[in-house]
Amino acid sequence: MQGSANLNVMIKAARKAGRSLVKDFREVENLQVSSKGAGDFVSRADIAAEKIIRDELMAARPSYGWLGEESGEAPGQDPTRRWIVDPLDGTTNFLHGLPHWAVSIGLEHKGEIVSAVVFDPAKDELFWAEKGAGAWMNDSRIRVSGRKAMTEAVFATGVPFGTKKTLPATLRDLARLMPACAGVRRWGAAALDLAYVAAGRYDGYWERELGAWDIAAGILLVREAGGFVSGVRDGQEILASGSIIAANAQLHEPLAALLREPA
Repeated sequence: MQGSANLNVMIKAARKAGRSLVKDFREVENLQVSSKGAGDFVSRADIAAEKIIRDELMAARPSYGWLGEESGEAPGQDPTRRWIVDPLDGTTNFLHGLPHWAVSIGLEHKGEIVSAVVFDPAKDELFWAEKGAGAWMNDSRIRVSGRKAMTEAVFATGVPFGTKKTLPATLRDLARLMPACAGVRRWGAAALDLAYVAAGRYDGYWERELGAWDIAAGILLVREAGGFVSGVRDGQEILASGSIIAANAQLHEPLAALLREPA
């Protein structure tokens, strides 16, 4: 596996955090859990993993800025570069013993994601990409799917939980899309949804109002795998809004057109 010095630092941090998370995952019933709201939890494992990642990344690049799901934002001496980190995407899966969760790390340079790592420790699948160098899963190059027909496509999304205000829009999306495609999946980890689009496992993915840490790495994975990424609304800034459509070249426009139909 060859990559830049930054990418190697990111992979090392993701793997180290992954080992810590796997250890806690085996004892998930013993985790000390505190609620952050209906259906959204933070655990000791989550916080510990973010500390591991932050310590590794900031030791290697102390001048870079930081944006983490648990610890928030900290500007760096270098205003052009920022780590964007979700130490445990799929926390609810993790806490329920479901082996579908990931570590997500993106490196932003001048507003653009230039390096990305999404690590699934439970399956030992490491998705990674650098701008201009393609997308990979472990040692194999990955590409978005080649399907062209909506009727053959499987898409992924997140269904809002609790009192999230995006539920009505998501239900409208599902009512429009489900009759037109081969299926919709909701697996509860946005970083892996995007990695799966990059790997051709899903044909597309969409969701509204996520955190930048949920999607930063996945944006680059999809683009470097030959896919297209845009906002749910035409022209919408993806990282700032957290709203995203990702798909292969053939299906991006029909998917986007369907989701952007007036209510």
